[in-house]
Amino acid sequence: MANTNYPLYETTVFEDFRVMTENAAKKFPDKVAISYKKSPKDSDTVKVTYTEARDYIRHMGTELLHMGLSDKHVALIGESSYKWICSYFCLMSIGAVVVPIDKDLPVEEMASLISFADCEYVMYSKVIEEKIMQMKGKLPKVKGYISMSKAKLDGAIELFDIVAKGRERFNHGDNIYLNYRIDRDKLATIVFTSGTTGKGKGVMLSQKNIVSDMTQGMYNFAITPKTMNVLPPHHTFGSTVNFVGHYSQGSEIYISSGLKYMAEEIKEQQPSHLILVPLFVEALYKKMWTAAEKSGKADTLRKMIKTSNMLRKIGIDMRRKFFKSIIDGYGGKLELIICGGANLNQDIIDTFDAIGITVLNGYGITECSPLISCNRNKYQKKGSVGCPIIGESIKIRNPDENGEGEICVKGPNVMLGYYKDPEATEEAFDEEGYFKTGDFGRLDDEGWIYITGRLKNVIILSNGKNVYTEEIEMEISKVFGVNECVVYAGESELLPNKEVIVAEIYPDFDALKEKEITDPQDYFEDEIKKINSRMVSYKAVKMVRIRNEEFQKNTSRKILRFAIDKSID
Repeated sequence: MANTNYPLYETTVFEDFRVMTENAAKKFPDKVAISYKKSPKDSDTVKVTYTEARDYIRHMGTELLHMGLSDKHVALIGESSYKWICSYFCLMSIGAVVVPIDKDLPVEEMASLISFADCEYVMYSKVIEEKIMQMKGKLPKVKGYISMSKAKLDGAIELFDIVAKGRERFNHGDNIYLNYRIDRDKLATIVFTSGTTGKGKGVMLSQKNIVSDMTQGMYNFAITPKTMNVLPPHHTFGSTVNFVGHYSQGSEIYISSGLKYMAEEIKEQQPSHLILVPLFVEALYKKMWTAAEKSGKADTLRKMIKTSNMLRKIGIDMRRKFFKSIIDGYGGKLELIICGGANLNQDIIDTFDAIGITVLNGYGITECSPLISCNRNKYQKKGSVGCPIIGESIKIRNPDENGEGEICVKGPNVMLGYYKDPEATEEAFDEEGYFKTGDFGRLDDEGWIYITGRLKNVIILSNGKNVYTEEIEMEISKVFGVNECVVYAGESELLPNKEVIVAEIYPDFDALKEKEITDPQDYFEDEIKKINSRMVSYKAVKMVRIRNEEFQKNTSRKILRFAIDKSID
């Protein structure tokens, strides 16, 4: 690993979304910007160059300005697609306020968000047209609907026609799009948070927030020539990091056909790096070891990893040769995974590193556009979520004797506030103007961030001690046969006012069966006792609950903690 003098990378600096798309076309005119398949079964991949994407965005923007969409709130709803990305970039470039909404929400909730965000237009994809048709009469503020495909909805305008009209105007000298003045400080998007511990909020971000987050963030790590998008577009990890960050740097973005096709498409499309949440990285890790166990090569793999690590200590790196068969299973070119969204077990990071794939664990939150920090390509610290991006200040609020407290952030990437919620906005900032993340952690002597847990998930015991549930969950996740685990304080009906630390586990039943483990309850209780013996007594898990189905999650694959029944019979 490099030392603390590890240099900053070169990055592409841009002021706003229009500058980004225009500059990218000048710098990478014939490079593939976005690729995808029209159908998962297609053998051919559609490839769109930076010049072609720029022209599509220009033409769309020209007509949308004539339609009066500048400054209007526009709901953007659909799956990740070429048209979704271009629509997002275009709406930003004409000064509209983009409201990305989860396509999988129930109709009533979707309609509520559209109304709450004061949307006057709805731009949508084919997959949710039925929901749009059900909502139409419930959205009195909406003046127009724009369909990304052939429209069934009465009165809806098709994006194809908008682009065609804009192309004709632009080709005849209409420069309304290029001449439009973008105010990068004003409200540009309202992003609704996931709400894993309760109801989400509408985070207000400006173009300055998003642009600074990516231009300043990209100094810290280097992306490779091709990535594959599997993240939902309505969250900032997907829209900012995967789309804006990669588009601006000239990286090809292949849009996956869906999670069920992910493994197959990684092999076929051969991405050189991936942007993933921990759940996906854990799935790749488990799949690797499951395949090794089934083939009877798990012990050999462990020995090879040990040998490879020893050779690396003396300057000999044989990883791409030793583990070629595993890397070929990921397409043969995968060298980097950038991971964020939740804690990732260090053992997983170390194992991927041992076989030749670098995992950069990072930290972000919607209110910070989202990137706050990330480990670096050739400089990582075990257990850390990395160093802050350039131009950002981090402090620990009310630190305890161990230096742990609430992580607070100040910088140009920090949100404008919460939409229509001045009380929550005021509460979110401290007296010095720092945003209070709600995450507990500490800083080391170089300013790198270490996260202890989420403020809302902390169990405060009657003796005043704090128990960070994520710390215990991380230990339990290392136990063989654990698919998912959530730790919480159970509310016992039999023991009023008595807190019980509970570990609720969703096992990998197939893996347990392979090992001939027939009683999961007894097995996990024994394993938890071993974990308890390594921890201070007040952190001991007193009850183990086994569940037969996975935890309920949002579309970012984060467990919805508020949906868990914590009562104990």
